[in-house]
Amino acid sequence: MDKVINIQNVDWQRDGKMILSDINWQVKRGEHWAVLGLNGSGKTTLLNMINGYIWPTTGHVCILDQPFGKTDIRELRKSIGWVSSSLQEKINGREYGSNIVVSGKYASIGLYDEPKAEDFKRAGQLMEQLGCSHLMERMYQTCSQGEKQKLLIARGLMASPELLILDEPTNGLDFISREGLLAEIQQLVTQEDAPTIILVTHHIEEILPIFTNTLLLRNGTVFNQGRSKDVLTSENLSHFFDTPLEVSWRKNRAWMTIID
Repeated sequence: MDKVINIQNVDWQRDGKMILSDINWQVKRGEHWAVLGLNGSGKTTLLNMINGYIWPTTGHVCILDQPFGKTDIRELRKSIGWVSSSLQEKINGREYGSNIVVSGKYASIGLYDEPKAEDFKRAGQLMEQLGCSHLMERMYQTCSQGEKQKLLIARGLMASPELLILDEPTNGLDFISREGLLAEIQQLVTQEDAPTIILVTHHIEEILPIFTNTLLLRNGTVFNQGRSKDVLTSENLSHFFDTPLEVSWRKNRAWMTIID
């Protein structure tokens, strides 16, 4: 399988309004991408399509070598880990950390199946890897925002997905917590069985060196895409945000400031 994501000539309309228009995007195995866009740019709609919750009005979508219309979407979702704020809102606050992580194996909100001892062993390994093993017996509602995000990332990895989507994972975190979580994501990619990771954000400084490619999404269309070093330039982003900007690079991360 060469392409983890293969979207060709995709439009999506709702109530006669074009939400996504002429989307062409391919993610090859071994690549990690960032998707950058302001609120309302179509990021969430694109994620819903990748997960098979909506289907293109026109065009073709193939995820993990499974073309839409010729595959069992429910089975496909078991190979996709998705961490989002919308998921966080659905978690029972009285659920224990270990149960939340294990539920990822069953792609359920809550633990309704009878897990095995090896399931909790794997959950413990993932939590250790992400620096949150101390949350095994903690109730979700007592965890900090950063701890909740780590639990959800561990949950997303529980089924050993081939594709992991991180939808604004640092939302609500302070600077120190954000950098700590980003460091864990950076470390995650070094693991032998690491999935392809898609980071969705509207902050360019969150695009770590591991995200060698970036997709710029604006008003439901692809504004630009390619190597992050080529896409995240002062000229490109000034046009993208309709604001004079200067981009500087430090430790292989782009930082953006508005030009007075």
